[in-house]
Amino acid sequence: MTALDATILETRALLVLSGEDRVRFLQGLVTNDVTKVSPARAVFSALLSPQGKVLFDLVLAAHGDTVLIEVEAARLEDLRARLRRFKLRAKIALAPAEGWSVAAVWGEAVPHVLGLPNEAGAAHMLDDRVVFMDPRLPRAGARLYLPADRAGSILENLGARLVDASAYDRHRLGLGLPDGARDMDIEKRTALECGLDDLGGVDFAKGCYMGQELTARTKYRGLLKRRLMPVSIAGPVPEPGTPLFTEAGKDAGEMRSGMVIDETAGLGLAVVRLEALATGAPLVCGDARLTPRVPDWMALPAPAEAG
Repeated sequence: MTALDATILETRALLVLSGEDRVRFLQGLVTNDVTKVSPARAVFSALLSPQGKVLFDLVLAAHGDTVLIEVEAARLEDLRARLRRFKLRAKIALAPAEGWSVAAVWGEAVPHVLGLPNEAGAAHMLDDRVVFMDPRLPRAGARLYLPADRAGSILENLGARLVDASAYDRHRLGLGLPDGARDMDIEKRTALECGLDDLGGVDFAKGCYMGQELTARTKYRGLLKRRLMPVSIAGPVPEPGTPLFTEAGKDAGEMRSGMVIDETAGLGLAVVRLEALATGAPLVCGDARLTPRVPDWMALPAPAEAG
């Protein structure tokens, strides 16, 4: 049987955006081009503050005459309230998607099993299911929006092994993929610091959206000084927010999410100052030593720009 792993992502939920103005409404708010969302394509995106700081990471997928907005489950009502402030006369409606589960499936055979090209965001409808390759990175696997009462059986019928959500955490940490507020430090980090552009979440040709000016200025003026990136951890896994230092005691960033792999090692994500990264030396974080790793999807500024 094909080796696939799958889990229900209880920390993610769906908001349904309907109405004839749904695309135009969302287009002026989020970082990606909403006109690209179709039954054949899902996109990664974000809602930023007017100051260009990340508020929500989002996945946008088409479902009939609606757009499904995937967001952190604990913050769904916050997103709904924020979006409704911009409704004005737009003919739209926003409601939680009742009876749906968000699932992740990963493994080399995902495109074959799901009948999808191995391309970020490639999507199709399967009966009452929305299925697409992860729009950030195909190696992350696929997202499935499924009827909640049958989600487990659908995944098993695909030949997937149902695993704990911690297995997905290990998978995405290994790839360096951030997960909502626990990594992106809401209203503190910019989209580019969090790698949203490298992960296909920012369209620099789409026109205005909230936070667009700072995002574009940071991109084109080479102002990026920090990046959220994967780290291997020697020692106890530090708590989120624990400061990072160089061996010489200089500020080097801070820890975000992480997990224990064995008694002496862990994986995680950390915000790392690029000038500290340039030394190649491990960083001190509490009682642990962190070694940053630049994943192959991440583009860093030239060393002269990272000072």
